[in-house]
Amino acid sequence: MKLLIVESPGKIKKLQSILGAEWRVAASCGHVRDLPNQGYGLEPPDFTLRYTETKPDVLKKLAVLVKDADDVFLASDPDREGEGIAWHLKDALGLKTYKRVTYTAIAPQEVQAGLASPRDIDMNLVHAQEARRALDRLCGYKVSGPLGRAVREEKMSAGRVQSPAVRLVVERERAIRSFVSTTHFGVELLFEAVENISDGWKAAWLPKEGWLEEGQEYFLDKSAAEKIAALRTLDILSCEEKESRTAPPAPFTTSSMQQAASNALKFKPKKTMELAQKLYEAGHITYMRTDSPNLSESAIAEIRAYCDAQSWPLPAKPRTWKSKAGAQEAHEAIRPTHVDVEEAGETDDEKALYRLIRIRTLASQLADAVFDVRVARLAGDVDGKKAVFEAKGRTLREQGWKVVMLADASLADAEEAEPDNAVPDLKAGCQATAIRGEVKTKKTKPASRFSEASLVREMEKRGIGRPATYDAIMENITSRAYVKEEKGFLVPTPRGEKLVDALVGAFGFLDLDFTSHMEERLDDVAGGKVSYVECVGVFHAQLMEELGKFVQAHAVPCPACGDREQFRHIHSREKGWNFWGCKACGATFADDNGRPGPKREKAASELTDFPCEKCGKPLQHLKGTKKDGSGQYDFFACSDKGCGAKYDNVDGKPVAREAPALSEYKCKECGKPLVPRPTRNGGVWFGCSGYPKCKVRYWAKDDGSPDYDNPPKH
Repeated sequence: MKLLIVESPGKIKKLQSILGAEWRVAASCGHVRDLPNQGYGLEPPDFTLRYTETKPDVLKKLAVLVKDADDVFLASDPDREGEGIAWHLKDALGLKTYKRVTYTAIAPQEVQAGLASPRDIDMNLVHAQEARRALDRLCGYKVSGPLGRAVREEKMSAGRVQSPAVRLVVERERAIRSFVSTTHFGVELLFEAVENISDGWKAAWLPKEGWLEEGQEYFLDKSAAEKIAALRTLDILSCEEKESRTAPPAPFTTSSMQQAASNALKFKPKKTMELAQKLYEAGHITYMRTDSPNLSESAIAEIRAYCDAQSWPLPAKPRTWKSKAGAQEAHEAIRPTHVDVEEAGETDDEKALYRLIRIRTLASQLADAVFDVRVARLAGDVDGKKAVFEAKGRTLREQGWKVVMLADASLADAEEAEPDNAVPDLKAGCQATAIRGEVKTKKTKPASRFSEASLVREMEKRGIGRPATYDAIMENITSRAYVKEEKGFLVPTPRGEKLVDALVGAFGFLDLDFTSHMEERLDDVAGGKVSYVECVGVFHAQLMEELGKFVQAHAVPCPACGDREQFRHIHSREKGWNFWGCKACGATFADDNGRPGPKREKAASELTDFPCEKCGKPLQHLKGTKKDGSGQYDFFACSDKGCGAKYDNVDGKPVAREAPALSEYKCKECGKPLVPRPTRNGGVWFGCSGYPKCKVRYWAKDDGSPDYDNPPKH
């Protein structure tokens, strides 16, 4: 048996049908290991990542299949994340021999070609994936806490790419708020009908030719515009005939597909990617996470042959496009795997997206659309000054790539639609008579708010993020309440504005150019030009320097001892906490509108004559009110904090607490036995017996065992 391990279970059925009975296809269900939730999971100077298993049950099942397999093929997705998953599988399953294979489409030809060209895991790609994960972990874990304390907000999170995305939305909104509209004027003349043209033809005044002062952008004099609109007889200065050619749009990248699906089908980026994933897994389209607009040579040959069979116009040479800087050229553009298949997908939405992809792909290889353009210039005298007008008409002569749009009129590019203006063949030196003039009152408008799709496009243009991360970024900034959606557009929340105001100028990762540069550095790691340690080390050094300044700038000194580093605002709506505490001296203070207020007196603690059974030192009698205000506490504890022994108060005497019952299950973090604990609602959870050093907790499953598949709770 040959074993093929893929990422998604959704691919299994299609791949199994392609490969046949001698193959077994199984899925890793994404990443099988990740950084631990407790701690950073990496430390300088080498920043080696410390992984924990996130799917032990999946690994167990795969290990059984590996034992029975003659050959193991690792076929995770053809990107950095996929390469990282392949490496984790190899390492976690202890594979001595394996074959790493990739393909850009789940179709017989592409899959067989991938299987015929196995390779080793590309460790440069793995290191690039690890570097991205390390940068995100450092940024999120080290900055989020100080950020929340600085802005007095719970659960604020900083993100290396997420926060710049929020910044784009905030800055656009503030530009809209501060925008001052300018009312300005234009003029349009309607001329008499010629050759039975019922609507006549129009000419627009060109105020930039002699009517605007130096540095002036808009014409503001309405009375002068009214005089110009009163012109009726104009001299014909020129009339030129020329040809205009419009090339087809490039095939889809991830962001251009999201933008087109938003405009034409009203799909949000997340929905578009979910539909594209289904189409990819079913073998209908190529891999949907790409920033390259170019197609493979074999795909171009197939597309041109199909178009030729339809008698559609083809250019002499196949079309190629210039990719943006940093594009991952290994992935071709998104296209149908079989361009002759007109409809594909299980649902109406899948079918609609497939049609959009197919028509865009076909159009991309067709000839230019050719227009006959006639441009006339006319002029009239107003108070001794010449007012110049331009009349421009355009007629489609050759449909070119537009012929394919007839297959689905709803997908025609709305930007190509423009009003007819049948300018007649005028002769220079003659005159034309206007039958009506109209002053056009115009107002300048601010840039529109971002939609999710247009924000993705802006991020791609600025080099922020990569195709594999766009939909996750959109999910993060909305689910964490930094941005909300109103009528299809993104609007920053007060919380999002607080985040941006606190971070901009304090941290380099909020600088949009810096963010783009870091993506280039990750590309350099993938290309073997920069080492993992160098990439992460440079970022870490800058981050720690900026973090130190940030903490000092926002730190509040402890009123008791003056310490700034260990004096914190401790607040949680869930637990009812809202006070200030100092770890340096132990003093606590009530909160007074976000600042430390009156000092809180510590609960009474009396040194008793009872000795500690563990170390022999005197016990303290502790009693007081719980921090969350939920009730009173009253117990005995060893006066030696290093001992940590605690005793229940039974009739005024200390009674040793029973040692917790250890279970047969082990902690995945430290390997020590887990202790079953009851919940308030009658359930069970597991805590590590290594507490307090190891604070990992697991929920119990229905069968009473710890749920290792879910991230541990702390």
